[in-house]
Amino acid sequence: MSHISPSTPGRERRRKRIRGKVHGTAERPRVSVFRSNARIYAQVIDDTDGRTLAAAGSFEPALRGVQKSDAATKVGQLLAERAKAAGVTKVVFDRGGYLYHGRVKALADGAREGGLDF
Repeated sequence: MSHISPSTPGRERRRKRIRGKVHGTAERPRVSVFRSNARIYAQVIDDTDGRTLAAAGSFEPALRGVQKSDAATKVGQLLAERAKAAGVTKVVFDRGGYLYHGRVKALADGAREGGLDF
């Protein structure tokens, strides 16, 4: 793990610390979460090959106009559905430096409901 400068903003510092410990493999890829003020996105990533196996986000037409927390749950379910279609059931969760709370937790719960194991 590289040195993290103290001047780096908090979320970025936490994200780098987490990424030093969490690594996705072909058998157990990583679920990476990005949350903006308006949207939430998630990907299933195999870090050994550097490939995205499945992705989903609240930008999708079916999720427009839905409350942010409800959209996060649906993004998790959609991601799980796409990951299972790609042959993935076991994953590791990378919260991307965000607190495991609110929309990030809703996405994780939705992914578990959809059948992902983490």
